[in-house]
Amino acid sequence: MKRTLHIIPLLCLLFASCDVLKNFMSRDLEEEDFIIGQLYVDELVHETPVIAQPVTPRASSSPANRTNPLGLDYSPSDNHELYQAINSWLGVPYKYGGNDRNGIDCSAFVGTIYKQVYGVTLHRSANDMLRDVKLISRAQLREGDILFFTNSKGKVSHVGIYLKDQLFAHASTSNGVSVSSLDNVYWTKHFYKGGRVKK
Repeated sequence: MKRTLHIIPLLCLLFASCDVLKNFMSRDLEEEDFIIGQLYVDELVHETPVIAQPVTPRASSSPANRTNPLGLDYSPSDNHELYQAINSWLGVPYKYGGNDRNGIDCSAFVGTIYKQVYGVTLHRSANDMLRDVKLISRAQLREGDILFFTNSKGKVSHVGIYLKDQLFAHASTSNGVSVSSLDNVYWTKHFYKGGRVKK
């Protein structure tokens, strides 16, 4: 009787695991990417993002004090449509496999912004997006470039969009859609390459 009592929780766990397995096998994502995404995406980085909620830019009649749609210092060369699109997503929670305002993952966020701002359709997973770009170094980054980050196993598992001044927008497991700094110790360590979308 005692043995039976010990086996029941084990069977429940086993069958629950089977349901989880069936769920992710039915997803329209590669099995490996799903597992990597669940375990590592950006490894629950605990950071204080530069911007974590939508911004209401301050109004100013002086060009020197103007801000772009993310509240950052204004530059006439800023792609205001890009900054505005990102601002509208700030604060949306992270959800692996998500692609709407109830929850979104890093690659869906980058893909959504690219489709909206540039009219470009990218591959769905972070790793597959490498096929859409020409790789560039950190020193070559410019607004709109895609940033690729590796996990602790060295696999590309996280993406973001470069803005300026070492800032980038991404959907973080820790903070949802937010703007972070490439100078953050974690992001510097795990930065792989920048990517400029092929024409």
